[in-house]
Amino acid sequence: MLKIEGISKTFGKGSPNEKLALDNVSLSLDEGEFITVIGGNGAGKSTLLNCISGVYEIDRGRILLDSEDITFAPEYRRSRYIGRVFQDPMMGTAFDMTIAENLAIAYAKGKPKNLSAGIRKSDYKLFRERLSLLDMGLEDRMNQKVGLLSGGQRQALTLLMATIVKPKLLLLDEHTAALDPSAAAKVLKLTRQLVEEEKLCTIMITHNMRDALEYGTRTIMMHEGRIILDISGKEREEMTVERLVEQFRNKSGTRLDNDRMLLG
Repeated sequence: MLKIEGISKTFGKGSPNEKLALDNVSLSLDEGEFITVIGGNGAGKSTLLNCISGVYEIDRGRILLDSEDITFAPEYRRSRYIGRVFQDPMMGTAFDMTIAENLAIAYAKGKPKNLSAGIRKSDYKLFRERLSLLDMGLEDRMNQKVGLLSGGQRQALTLLMATIVKPKLLLLDEHTAALDPSAAAKVLKLTRQLVEEEKLCTIMITHNMRDALEYGTRTIMMHEGRIILDISGKEREEMTVERLVEQFRNKSGTRLDNDRMLLG
C-alpha cells in the first residue's frame, strides 16, 4: 500500500543551520500493516510523516501509495487518500462548528460536490453510530460546538474524522502525547479497534516505548534521519523496553537520552 524508496530531506541547504532530516530512507507497508515509530528528538519521525503527506517536498527518492507515484502530488490531493491526526487536539477540528458539522466535512472528503444543503438523516445515523464507539456520550451532543469538548474528546473525534471515509493510509503523529493518561488510553484503544476493523495501513509515532511494542504489528526506530531498527513477528513479541534501549545503543553508538521515551 505504501512504498518509500530512498527519500532524503535537508533543511536550510547551504546555510550554517543546514540539517539532514531524512537520509536515504526506504520503507514498505502492506495493506493493514500497523507500524509504530520511535526515536529521540530530531530523529526524523515527524519529517517522515510530513514528506509522506506532502507538507514537505523531498530532495530525492520516490513515494508510492497504492502503486501510484505521489512524489510530486500536492498536499491537498494526497489528503483525499491519507488520514492524519496530529499531536495537538486543536489542529484536527473546527472549534466553532458542531460535532455533526465536523463529521460532515470529513465524510464529504473525496465525494463529488453537489447542490444539496445540510446533513441528511442517514448521515446523522452514521455519525451517531461512529460516535458511540468512543463511549464518551458524544452521540447525544452532536449539535454542540467542538470548542466545548475536552482535549481527549477532540482527539477521539479527530480520529473518527480521519477514518470515517476509509483512507489508504493513516498517519498518527504522537496523537496521544498531549492527553492525560486516561484519555490517551481510550484514544489508543479506539485506534487499535479502527485499524483492525478497517484493515488500515497505519504509521503511528510515539515517544512511549511500551506503547510502541504493545500496539501495531511492527516497530521501527529512527536515529539521525535513518531507520536503524525494524522488528516484527516473534522478535517483536519477545522484545522488552530494556532490550530495545540496548539495541538502540548498539545500532546508533550513542545512549538514548530522551526522558519521555525512557520514562514513558
